[in-house]
Amino acid sequence: MRIALIQQAAGDDRRANCERGLRALREAAAQGAQVVCFEELAFDPFYPQRPATEDTVARAETIPGPTTEAFATLAAQLGVVVVLNLFEREGGRTFDTTQVLGSDGRLLGRTRMVHITEYPCFHEQGY
Repeated sequence: MRIALIQQAAGDDRRANCERGLRALREAAAQGAQVVCFEELAFDPFYPQRPATEDTVARAETIPGPTTEAFATLAAQLGVVVVLNLFEREGGRTFDTTQVLGSDGRLLGRTRMVHITEYPCFHEQGY
């Protein structure tokens, strides 16, 4: 089994970050990867460097949502398993969530991290 590990810088433009990730997914599959894994928060900056605000919470997206759907569609087209990590919103709460998309594009499962750190540059409890 060939596994690709994708690490990319995430700027403020989620759409650009997503497009960069989709290109990397295509390239990894073209090189024979069967499982493609993205690093933590590959599509958003690390917001917990500052305390949570309504603005940062509003940037979180649902799962499934636009990023999940884009990667699920491509996973099915390429026949690869994709492991994504997103800044997820469910109701009024947010999560650092890892999800697994099957080679048919189905959401197979997800894991939400529990954040306990609260000190300068790591204000994770608000996330």
